Amino acid sequence: MLLPEVSNSAECWQGWFDGSALPNPGKLGLGLVLMAPDGERHERSLHPAGSGCNNEAELLALCALFELADEMGARHLTIHSDSDVTVRYVNGRDSTAIPRLHLLVCRAQAWLPKFEQVDLRWVPRHRNQGADALSRSALGLLAKSLVKAGKKRQKR
Repeated sequence: MLLPEVSNSAECWQGWFDGSALPNPGKLGLGLVLMAPDGERHERSLHPAGSGCNNEAELLALCALFELADEMGARHLTIHSDSDVTVRYVNGRDSTAIPRLHLLVCRAQAWLPKFEQVDLRWVPRHRNQGADALSRSALGLLAKSLVKAGKKRQKR
């Protein structure tokens, strides 16, 4: 299911999400960033019950972002993720036979008709740092950028 591209209109909301599992599989952490057209920023760091793998965490984070966007009244979304698997599955370019993942892909796809337009895009990991930091925070971890900075200081 290919989704129509969202124009850069004044109505377009921007979203970023990330999911973490510690260990993998293990406890889940979700990070969401939603930016309104007027620049108002909404962030969530969530630690859902249960456990799963990193791909499950990514799909749960996308569903949580859809829920937040719906609550905020967003109708046009451009969503960014560093999870190629999530982007391919939800956009319908690929599928999975893993039952747990398939159910989450279907749950995410069920959100799509609730919006006028959704453009789900893959971005490199360094362009998803805000959502990544929030997902790691849900698990009590430091942002990766802070971990790398600490390692560089230790080497000196």
